[in-house]
Amino acid sequence: MNLPFFIANKVITNSSLSLSKLIIRISIIAVALGMTVMIVSTSLISGFKKEISNKIFGFWGHIHIMDFENVSSNAYETSPISTNQDFYPHLDTVKSFTYPKPFSFLGYTDEEWIQEKKTRGGINHIQTFVQKIGVIKTKEEIEGIVLKGIGKDYNWSYLEKFMEEGSQHIHLDDTTSSRDILISRQTADRLKLKLGDKFLIYFVKKENQIRKRFEVKGIYKTGLEEYDSKYALVDIRVLQEINKWEPDQVSGFEIFIDDIKDLEPIGEAVYDQLPMNLFSQTIKQIEPNIFGWLELQDVNEVVILVLMILVGLITMATALLVLILERTNMIGILKSFGATNWTIQKIFLYYGAYIAAIGLLIGNVVGIGLCLIQKYGEVIRLSEEDYYVAVAPIDMSFWTILLLNVGTLAITILILIIPSLLVRFITPVEAVRYK
Repeated sequence: MNLPFFIANKVITNSSLSLSKLIIRISIIAVALGMTVMIVSTSLISGFKKEISNKIFGFWGHIHIMDFENVSSNAYETSPISTNQDFYPHLDTVKSFTYPKPFSFLGYTDEEWIQEKKTRGGINHIQTFVQKIGVIKTKEEIEGIVLKGIGKDYNWSYLEKFMEEGSQHIHLDDTTSSRDILISRQTADRLKLKLGDKFLIYFVKKENQIRKRFEVKGIYKTGLEEYDSKYALVDIRVLQEINKWEPDQVSGFEIFIDDIKDLEPIGEAVYDQLPMNLFSQTIKQIEPNIFGWLELQDVNEVVILVLMILVGLITMATALLVLILERTNMIGILKSFGATNWTIQKIFLYYGAYIAAIGLLIGNVVGIGLCLIQKYGEVIRLSEEDYYVAVAPIDMSFWTILLLNVGTLAITILILIIPSLLVRFITPVEAVRYK
């Protein structure tokens, strides 16, 4: 029989001291509150990162391939590159592969210690695009716009999630170019456009003015100010005709990968396959501000977790000290019967584990419950202009929650060994006097 566990169980179930009950309740509430905050904060931050990243990746892909001059100048007006490349359209056949990576731990990197790593996935899609600036002119308004020309290789699965009105696709006929256009809700409201409206877009080509008439076939809203305020989607052939490009000439390629964690190794692998006149960039390099903001959330997450764990540990340590002092007489009696210090310490460690386990259980129920309410009830709504999303997103991970519970319980028990050392300084004679 496990004697320390047996005694701890009896003390817990038969505790009649009012102060002990109060201390236990406060400790349970502190642990439960900490676990609730940790679950909600990690789920919210993970949700933000996932939702915003998916929006950015869906609109522009994970990796861009363009002419070197276009990348260096960051221009909307681009020079043409041919689609007759060794990597197109077969690049999406690249699956998981191994790559060398220097050893890294807690920010320390050893360039001499090279490890073989394997990507979680590969490339799942590659598509072409043409980019050009135009000026929209309606009956009442005039405004600049960046047109993104897309072709038959365009992956529509992303944009379909953000369509608010009209068709989810541009009609890409086999013989003639389409005059359909998909505009953002922001552009539609600003220019007072609705489905079926027709308007002119003016282009400048070598000091000549070219105009094309388009019809609004769909209105989308991604919530990303950077894209909704600037871009509209049209048939790629319209822009090729305006630029007087051949059907096999485009502004660049967009590459989509299976797992965002593979972005750097796949980005390097793609770059190594390109000819000298082409250059590739990952979306993180193109949009450093947004991804810098997302990485800052990781720091916030760590700060929250550390603070919550510290609060729980301080509360638990204080509670255990009070419980030991209250049970001084019991400690003296056990020592007089020959119980070792470690045996008595384990009694109080079991006591602390019980308090922590109850607190974790309550914290999990409340934390997961709040996350489910937000996920399906969308209670907390945000300013999409400031946070890129209209509703606070939730992304719960079973493994993350399990790790939080196991880690918190393990750290708590280890830290509780320190206050339990007080048992070693209590002698049977002093314990009887204390009574």
